[in-house]
Amino acid sequence: MSKAKNSWKEINQGRLTDLAIYGQELNATTWKLCKMNLAIRGLEGNLGPHHDDTFHNDLHKNVKADYILANPPFNISDWGGEQLKDDARWAYGIPPAGNANYAWLEHMIYHLAPNGIAGVVLANGSLSSNTSNEGDIRKSLLEADLVDCIVAMPDKLFYSTGIPASLWIINRNKTGGRKHRNREKEMLFIDARHFGDMIDRRHRELKEDDIHKIADTYHQWRDIDGKYEDVQGFCKAATLEEIQANDYVLTPGRYVGIEKEADDGIPFDEKMDKLTSGLSELFAQSHQLEDEIRKNLEGIGYGI
Repeated sequence: MSKAKNSWKEINQGRLTDLAIYGQELNATTWKLCKMNLAIRGLEGNLGPHHDDTFHNDLHKNVKADYILANPPFNISDWGGEQLKDDARWAYGIPPAGNANYAWLEHMIYHLAPNGIAGVVLANGSLSSNTSNEGDIRKSLLEADLVDCIVAMPDKLFYSTGIPASLWIINRNKTGGRKHRNREKEMLFIDARHFGDMIDRRHRELKEDDIHKIADTYHQWRDIDGKYEDVQGFCKAATLEEIQANDYVLTPGRYVGIEKEADDGIPFDEKMDKLTSGLSELFAQSHQLEDEIRKNLEGIGYGI
């Protein structure tokens, strides 16, 4: 989590004094690695005095962040949700004790400032699940106009799991402003499942061009001067009414459709003539091969 007085562009240009970093981690080794990574880059961060459980001992209860980036563990069932039924973070519904996906989302939303934005990676099941109150929570988040964009990512991006995942972009304020247009009751869907290249049998990496295409599409849709257009099979700006008609399911493929195939300029009748001619030749070869097999079987006393 971070709190910034100015934009990310200004921060990236060197105004690190305007950046305050907060974080929390349960695993002791990961917590130490994060502290080391911050130190190597000359950054200071408040990661709490020790590693600890985010759900059961929130070390930053009063922090309201401008930006949150999170890649929480997928589908954890032993997060102790039955002990947190009355937690203040569950403003949009009590997450199921058997799956922490929506607990993570509500935790991040709770810590967002009034104009805050969060990017959270979750397993694809979170896009459509209706079990144990998850569907009701998703509906509440959408009716509250908190979901900005869903990006469906390819599989094998993570070293810890090969399953595909999706990026949720949560936005506390979609009303627009000096740089951003009003996007109330509208969401962007991006289907990037076919992006990236396999670097070995088990792992895929997104190319720089892939990352730019996703990011540019989002900003073109979001910015006042952006020239956004729906692209069949890749991106679609959908209204809340369209999402309601799809029972609040957020799977991007349901909205963007199937990518159009490039027209090769060959007339349909010509294609069919070529196809049927090829099939005719193959059938003739098949009959010839069948006759030869019958003769060979008869020659050894096994005629059919």
